Amino acid sequence: MGEVGLKNVSKHFGEFIAVKNVSFTAKEGELLVLVGPSGCGKTSTLRMIAGLEEISDGEIYIDDVLVNELPPRDRNIAMVFQNYALYPHMSAYGNMAFALELRHLPKEEIKQRVSEAVDILGIGDLLSRKPKELSGGERQRVAMGRAIVREPKVFLFDEPLSNLDAKLRVQMRVELNKLHERLETTMIYVTHDQVEAMTLADRIIVMNNAEIMQVGSPREVYENPRNLFVAGFIGSPSMNFLPARVIKDEDTLVVDAESFRLPIPQEFVERFMVCLDREVVFAVRPEHLYDASVSRRFSTTGLIKGVVEVCEFLGSEAILFVQAGKHHLTGRIEEHGNIKPHQEIELIVNMEKMHIFDPASGVSFGFSP
Repeated sequence: MGEVGLKNVSKHFGEFIAVKNVSFTAKEGELLVLVGPSGCGKTSTLRMIAGLEEISDGEIYIDDVLVNELPPRDRNIAMVFQNYALYPHMSAYGNMAFALELRHLPKEEIKQRVSEAVDILGIGDLLSRKPKELSGGERQRVAMGRAIVREPKVFLFDEPLSNLDAKLRVQMRVELNKLHERLETTMIYVTHDQVEAMTLADRIIVMNNAEIMQVGSPREVYENPRNLFVAGFIGSPSMNFLPARVIKDEDTLVVDAESFRLPIPQEFVERFMVCLDREVVFAVRPEHLYDASVSRRFSTTGLIKGVVEVCEFLGSEAILFVQAGKHHLTGRIEEHGNIKPHQEIELIVNMEKMHIFDPASGVSFGFSP
């Protein structure tokens, strides 16, 4: 087992609300990621699960046992911190064995558990070294080994990769996925990096301003964002948001952004009739724009004409910053010609992937839970 449930959990620091009425369940064996900007409440939520912060309101359950009053040592969880939190005077082996020694386990059992963790993480050559003799990635592996040997019901990760360089973060994400697949243990992972969230999670919880914005699989959150915040936070580069109005042109609904007009696909007309003659926020992801000079992937009826301001060539793709009338757009273009700044360009819009939001509430008109 290893199911973690939060019911209407809040955390107040005086007048400041760090976490507001949060409810969710991390299922047994699931890798659940809490993602959001700094200060959104995700780390406070994790620390309350761990017992390192008292909750102000609500209930926390581990396997249907209320743990509000249980100290951390009695919750059968293991936490991996951002700064590794290794004992500097102990070797890697000593750091991994220490918690087991405090529990007075037999030496042979301690040795066996450490050996199993070492095999999983591939750190057999580091056991005699102290933390100062290890790289950041090696310290993180030792910290994970220290958690593994405890054989907890739940692993908690608090931004464990944020101190690593970009290349090592990619490598460690792969290692974490392998670790989860091998251990089949419930993991709750906190990060501000939406790429980590998308690549690691079975499910994502997006947080902002102390509250949950949306819960779903990475694909669900990417393809069906509930509101403007989720749409802008998930995805890189960020989604394009343009003020517009939905009007009717004969039998077709059209997004009118003044600088251009884009027809809404017929299969979406019924869904977006509620937007007719209303001010809206039209949104499309950069990867759903195409260079019309080389791509005929979609109908050219949805075209935006503009001027390239900046072109960032990345080999297999290019990031374009385009001015279209009074609007500025970002495109992530895989098929592109020899694009240069200041040249005119026509962008095809994949209108099957577009989104329309209410500018007042921020909620998506097309959201389906």
